[in-house]
Amino acid sequence: MIFTSISDTASVMLKPPMNYILTALGFIFVALGILGIILPLIPGVPFLILAALCFSKSSPKLHHWLISLPHIGPMLKDWERHGVIELQAKIAATIMIFVLISYPLIWGPISQTIKIVIASIILCVLVFIWTRPSVRIK
Repeated sequence: MIFTSISDTASVMLKPPMNYILTALGFIFVALGILGIILPLIPGVPFLILAALCFSKSSPKLHHWLISLPHIGPMLKDWERHGVIELQAKIAATIMIFVLISYPLIWGPISQTIKIVIASIILCVLVFIWTRPSVRIK
């Protein structure tokens, strides 16, 4: 669901206990998103998008906090409003994935099966990233 403003999220607020569950999930997704920024095998941005979705349905205050963060807020706003991943973010994600994953996949003491699974997941993530629009279509 694409929201055009914070006020749009208030109309879809849920009642407890679902509200509490979505808030808790939002915090879990924020933690996974932060881990994903640090660790190469976990995609960070999708978890942050899920956190924004959970917060948009449970807490406008937390949603506003998340999309107001200086480094990830603009990306989340572009995604929520337009389904856009900017070209610079696509390039940075692709470079980071290749830099951080290539060594373990090529020379790591990992079974061939696991290497194929990891490579397949990475390929799916890259296909998803590169098939999203890079600019807002008006």
